[in-house]
Amino acid sequence: MIPAHRAWQRTVRALANYACSAVTVMYDMTQINVTQQAGGTFRVRTSAGTSHGGSVPDGFGASLGCGDVAAEELVRASFEFLLEREPATSVLREFSLDVISQYFPSYPAEIGARLGGTDSGTPR
Repeated sequence: MIPAHRAWQRTVRALANYACSAVTVMYDMTQINVTQQAGGTFRVRTSAGTSHGGSVPDGFGASLGCGDVAAEELVRASFEFLLEREPATSVLREFSLDVISQYFPSYPAEIGARLGGTDSGTPR
């Protein structure tokens, strides 16, 4: 017979493995469609059936160290970043990209690194 604490440890490990794989599957299955709208705003639709409005403040790309990147690519990378961390149904329906760092402090460094800025360990 297996001691109770060993059975509990196996259960916890199995749940942890399941949770990690579920997050990966969720991101892999969600596709993103970014469309520029009037006034420099963007509409983002996901294959999960959600729709989001986003805006990019003037100079925001440059503040992340990726000023030469098109705003549409910055929006796409930002949504990929978000979907790696939460389901599409949890992403705000309307927001400016500069608020993401209020929820995820690593956002500026990670997006800068992804889009050709400095590495994510460099403070900005």
